[in-house]
Amino acid sequence: MKEIVIAFRSWQEARHFIQQQNLLRGILWPGILYTLVSVLGLILFVISSNDAVSWMSETIGIEQWLQKERSEWLSFLFVMNGMMLRLVLLLFYFALFKNLILIIGAPGFAYLSEKTEALLEKKEHHFQWDEVWKDAQRGIQLALRNTGLEALYFSGLILLALIPVVGWITPLIGLLMQGYYFGFSMLDYSFARNQLTPAQSAVFCSHHKGLAIGNGLLFFAMHLFVLLAPAYAIIAATFSVRQVKKA
Repeated sequence: MKEIVIAFRSWQEARHFIQQQNLLRGILWPGILYTLVSVLGLILFVISSNDAVSWMSETIGIEQWLQKERSEWLSFLFVMNGMMLRLVLLLFYFALFKNLILIIGAPGFAYLSEKTEALLEKKEHHFQWDEVWKDAQRGIQLALRNTGLEALYFSGLILLALIPVVGWITPLIGLLMQGYYFGFSMLDYSFARNQLTPAQSAVFCSHHKGLAIGNGLLFFAMHLFVLLAPAYAIIAATFSVRQVKKA
């Protein structure tokens, strides 16, 4: 719980930091591009998810069976399962989309994290492409690794979502899992500068899940203001790591 509080506080500090350092203009245009891609992806998801759920229902034969049984209780159960399945599919789509953004935007995330730490330590920031690209490559490798893991776990959640009642908890599990892996990716940029290996970074996040989940969940909440979500996440992650180091 303490680590989740740190993550929430870091997002608030990130907001003040962006205002104080006049960073809003620099992160606005990438945010606009992110929003446009998000909206396009959401439209494609709505179309494809309906087709996927309908295909699964026809393949399993649920609709024909429900029509034969004519039970309102059974119909309610499977309507709820259909809703949970769509939510899990939405989270799975978002996992793929999120990791794509992490791969494409890795150089930008590495640069912003590096610049944030330099400003916090009141050091002059010198842009060095070799250093930025080194951290970006690590970020890309982590995003690819997490994509494979999330695809594996979401396959299990999709199957679990088909089970009445038990499957209703799958969206919550999927949301927490998404938050953890996104927060992990954001925190890792700071870990890289602190000379932690990828393996050490993974161990740290596994022992401080609240820090990663808190950062990731606020990333989702920030989609009410979707333009600035990724930039806020990387700046807040930098604040979080600094607070943990001081503790």
